[in-house]
Amino acid sequence: MAIPVEKLTWMYETMVKIRCYEETMVDVYAEGKVPVFNIGAGTVPGEMHLAAGQEPVAVGVCSHLRAEDTVTAPHRPHHHAIAKGVDLRRMTAEIFGKVTGLGKGKGGHMHLFDPAVKFSCGGIVAAGVPHAAGAALAAKMQGKDWVAVAFIGEGAANAGAFHESLNLAALWKLPLIVVIEDNAYGISVPKAASTAVGSNAERGSAYGMPAVHVADNDTLAVYEAAGEAVSRARRGEGPTLIEVETYRYLGHFQGDPEAYRDKGEVPALRERDPIVRLRAYLLDRGMATDDELAELERRARNVVKDAYQFARDSAYPQPDAALTDVFAPASADVTVTH
Repeated sequence: MAIPVEKLTWMYETMVKIRCYEETMVDVYAEGKVPVFNIGAGTVPGEMHLAAGQEPVAVGVCSHLRAEDTVTAPHRPHHHAIAKGVDLRRMTAEIFGKVTGLGKGKGGHMHLFDPAVKFSCGGIVAAGVPHAAGAALAAKMQGKDWVAVAFIGEGAANAGAFHESLNLAALWKLPLIVVIEDNAYGISVPKAASTAVGSNAERGSAYGMPAVHVADNDTLAVYEAAGEAVSRARRGEGPTLIEVETYRYLGHFQGDPEAYRDKGEVPALRERDPIVRLRAYLLDRGMATDDELAELERRARNVVKDAYQFARDSAYPQPDAALTDVFAPASADVTVTH
């Protein structure tokens, strides 16, 4: 598949934006949590799961999507959100717990929702797969050529919701694409210690659907596999399963001591960094110059810087906002105290 230059440069710029966003969050999240780590303290309280290294999965798939296509993501969602076009200012404000956030500061990093681009995520393992299947069913019933994509980790492929959703998607020929990000670990458990099959792509045959395994965190191979899957879905030919070998440079969560990893693992992975590889690909083929790529990098970093500054400058919700946007009995007698 010949990849248009504008797609390649979009993927490169978006990968740089994602990496910059995640690396900035490393420092921001540490504010107020050192020298003694306290998960509830600091500028950004709560857990934090970052995706530096996993950029190829998000950009390779989302480069084929439109605003009306649905994406569901797991607890490590920033790269998917950025690639899908979620408002970065409001996303960052949400993570900071600010009133200008996507959910008015009430959801945080694992609960990002942007209806404008049909993006959502959640912390329950595999829960996004049936949601995406439902969106795919809705699109089919309305006669639309919209698709739904569920991003999950390899551990989620052992969950019942994954298998139930694949079964129905295949049975009803839904325009669903399930993308497994195999970063080798389910929290601290190696894949070989939790999963009976060597590749989760093997599971597609059990449901009579095409399945593709993409090796080596290859951005271009992800793009090609996703392009075919999206085309099939839009033509009404049913679901596809895609498994991507990708790499998590950071811990499962910020503060993870990573005692389960060999100390040489991450440095070895970084030697084949996907951003560096895509940059070299563009330069070697004369698709972009150093100056052009430097401008894309500058633009990506400025967008990230602006989003973080917007979040810092935004206000926190007032205390009585805790009682709005929630479900309560119509007759409930609620008293607000300050």
